[in-house]
Amino acid sequence: MLPRNLIDREIRFGAQNYAPLPVVLSHGRGAHLFDIEGRRYIDMMSAYSAASFGHLHPRLVAAMQRQLERLDIVSRAFHSDNLGAFYQDLASITGLDACLVMNSGAEAVETAIKAARRFGYDELAIPADKAEIIVAAGNFHGRTTTIVGFSDDPESRRGFGPFAPGFAAAPFGDAEAIEALIGRHTAAILVEPIQGEAGVIVPPHGYLASLRRICDRHGILLIFDEVQSGFGRTGRNFCFEHEDARPDGLIIGKALGGGLMPVSAFVARRSLMDVFSPGSHGSTFGGNPLAAAIGREAIALLRDENLAERSRVLGEVLLQALRAINHPAIVEVRGKGLWAGVELDVSMVKAKDVCLALMRRGVLAKETHESVLRLAPPLVIAEDDLMEAVAAFRAALDDCAAPSERYAG
Repeated sequence: MLPRNLIDREIRFGAQNYAPLPVVLSHGRGAHLFDIEGRRYIDMMSAYSAASFGHLHPRLVAAMQRQLERLDIVSRAFHSDNLGAFYQDLASITGLDACLVMNSGAEAVETAIKAARRFGYDELAIPADKAEIIVAAGNFHGRTTTIVGFSDDPESRRGFGPFAPGFAAAPFGDAEAIEALIGRHTAAILVEPIQGEAGVIVPPHGYLASLRRICDRHGILLIFDEVQSGFGRTGRNFCFEHEDARPDGLIIGKALGGGLMPVSAFVARRSLMDVFSPGSHGSTFGGNPLAAAIGREAIALLRDENLAERSRVLGEVLLQALRAINHPAIVEVRGKGLWAGVELDVSMVKAKDVCLALMRRGVLAKETHESVLRLAPPLVIAEDDLMEAVAAFRAALDDCAAPSERYAG
């Protein structure tokens, strides 16, 4: 079937909640993807970090296949023989005590919210139904109605209210503004160490450590959402490690599933995790044996292949190469590790058009908002592919100086 026909079928029978690039992919290996006509592309997105280990990494596929020959889904009504080991691996790599495994990143965020609120009532003597969580402006923590309720993105919110109370927002990167919002009903601070969806916004150095000191001073919880920034993306296993700002609770996902299935987790110190009791929270698929097998291998792979250090080294190469591009449409290049955002002057070029031009040159990336090209390649990418993608970006900027095909969305 022709690519256009496949795209038309998606449009006819599917919800239009995404605006994909007009490419139909059929298979992938490592840092490369291939469309149905056999054309190869360099993946500079890695499924929003879900494919951080590359596509179909042999070790992850083998771990999945081994588990599929033994046991699939049994629910948490029973114990399974690899869940405890998965918990232990997660606790070890995060430096925290206990885990609650879910499926999607948004589910893990919801888990963290529930834990923070119950902790506030049980341990901080906050009056019933008054707990408040402080978040950052420009945040993106998922798409549930609770989460979009404390987003400031109009399209994420429009038509989905009424929203739950109990959240207050301060400017991202401003620790003093966050502290000014703390009151007698405050249970926790919940932030992304780097805001990905907002455009790879990196806060001032010391921000995370300041939040840790603020929470210690006021006796409240610090929770980091590292669904996108975790597992080596920023050049450390977790972004909070850049400032030794270990949180009370950590939200992880995406790369934890090795690009093979959705796996997420809320990992926390024991006193916070102990607010949960049987029946208070759960998921039929959360912590299933298949997810545990893949997650354990993903953690082992991160360590064995030293991928966080690889991300740090190649990230410096990527950011240096992007900053060396002398083009009037580039406003700013920012990032950490293999995660970069290029802010563009929308009066000269739209980020969507650059993505289209990149696609035509054999590179797949995606914009965020109208003005930012977001780059997050698999951590296993070769340096030659990285440089080829940067060269394609430079050429794509020139391509967009002339009239070009545009895609809706």
